[in-house]
Amino acid sequence: MPSILTKREREVFERVIINKTTKEIADQLFISEKTVRNHISNVMQKLGVKGRAQAVCELLRMNELEL
Repeated sequence: MPSILTKREREVFERVIINKTTKEIADQLFISEKTVRNHISNVMQKLGVKGRAQAVCELLRMNELEL
């Protein structure tokens, strides 16, 4: 089954789950903080959830991410 995450969304959330800040994620991926927030926002919208933590829980439950 294809992933619901784009490659970039996955890269962002792999960092969210290890508690990186928006700035740290942006610096590591060479993108702006706004772009990081957009990726997070897009994923939350796809999943129909209201926050990063809820998105992480849902992605783990769906086996889209691993701890």
